Amino acid sequence: QVQLVESGGGMVQAGASLRLSCAVSGGTFKSYAMGWSRQAPGKEREFVAAINWSGDMTFYADSVKDRFTISRDNAKDTVYLLMNSLKPEDTATYVCSAGSLPRLVPQTYNYWGQGTQVTVSS
Repeated sequence: QVQLVESGGGMVQAGASLRLSCAVSGGTFKSYAMGWSRQAPGKEREFVAAINWSGDMTFYADSVKDRFTISRDNAKDTVYLLMNSLKPEDTATYVCSAGSLPRLVPQTYNYWGQGTQVTVSS
């Protein structure tokens, strides 16, 4: 059974940085494309970043481009999301997912974590 566990969320002020981690177990991590999405109360889920199995292809939503960086360590079965210059509108629950293709849509992902909360105050 594939499990994804996120960590690294918290409450920060605008302009700060956070790094989220997602540890994957129970599967073959290096075979998965990985993605990060977020959902704020009352809003639809937004995929913000994705990375292919080897880490040499990354994709970002326009809302986070040039601020967020997705990376992975296949030796540690972990994917990261470095978030810089955080804004109040980045407040959401961030969820990592594993699947077949590094796309910014949910349909290509088979496994999901529970999420970690990020709150950015102004």
